[in-house]
Amino acid sequence: MKELRIGNHLVGPGHPSFLVAEIGINHNGDMALAEKMIAAAARAGATSVKFQNYRTEDFIGDTSLIYEYSSQGRLVVESQYEMFKRCELHAEQLTHLKRVCDRVGVLFHSTPTNADGVADLVNAGSPVLKNGSDYLTDLELIAAMGATGLPSVLSTGLATVEEIDDAVRAFRATGNDQLILLHCTSAYPAPPQELHMRKMVELASTFDCLTGFSDHSEGTTAAIVAIALGACWIEKHFTIDRGLPGPDQCFSSDEAEFAALVRGVRAAEAALVEAPLGPSERARVNRADFQLSCQAGTKLPAGHILQRSDIVCRRPGNGLPPKTAPSLVGRTLLCDVEAGHLFSLEDVAT
Repeated sequence: MKELRIGNHLVGPGHPSFLVAEIGINHNGDMALAEKMIAAAARAGATSVKFQNYRTEDFIGDTSLIYEYSSQGRLVVESQYEMFKRCELHAEQLTHLKRVCDRVGVLFHSTPTNADGVADLVNAGSPVLKNGSDYLTDLELIAAMGATGLPSVLSTGLATVEEIDDAVRAFRATGNDQLILLHCTSAYPAPPQELHMRKMVELASTFDCLTGFSDHSEGTTAAIVAIALGACWIEKHFTIDRGLPGPDQCFSSDEAEFAALVRGVRAAEAALVEAPLGPSERARVNRADFQLSCQAGTKLPAGHILQRSDIVCRRPGNGLPPKTAPSLVGRTLLCDVEAGHLFSLEDVAT
């Protein structure tokens, strides 16, 4: 599994994981709100923010379909078509949002639903593309993503193994092998017992690619677990206020929680740095203070033949180690020693 470059970031083993604040449709079609969310995500430490530049007609033909969701403490029932339509982003808006991201120092990308949407993202300067789980089986879209030559991320939350295989083959058939597969549970929010985090490891081994985690759970625990299992990409829904209207606000991370996720992930990465067996650098400094040495348990005169009961093992650890105590037994002291004296080989006759 090779590393990828996304913008100025190397992604893969040995590199910091790519942390995505998924704004999605939480902007509610309000560009000023979208800009505030980008700034908040940058402050929280996100590597990139993600939007959705779908076309509602691509996935909703029946305008009578309704959507039920919890928002602002109540159940909302509204037209699916109208809800998604008001949150659509078009080419000029994508370009604007990309510029805002550049200004605050965070990367920009988005999820398209057709080849035109892919082209809009390329024209806007997106350094990476991503599909939604619902579009993994749209192999024409996957091929269009691959044909750009850009690194791409495929989310697998709704897919069977066969469907994932189809998508990976369609992507790689374009000659593009810059691929990250995301494990996710498409439930909002996803309970811990349904996260099945080890699937991410299986994705990596089955498809020989980098993997990550699209986190729909509450809190930051699952993201940190994902890092321990080898994730190079973490994505989590993001808002500046869970009390805003909209279907995704209530289970999204706010700035404080996302910042905590970033701190937790970076701490986990530091803890997972590989090292040879043995004490760490700091532990080596503490060895002399914390380890044990063979000492005289009481005052002993020269000529005394040492018994095991004469020898105690106590701190500090800069004398003979405890394993040498048996070799001291039966040997004759060459000098007087005080209680607490650290034995050395010069103290005894050979």
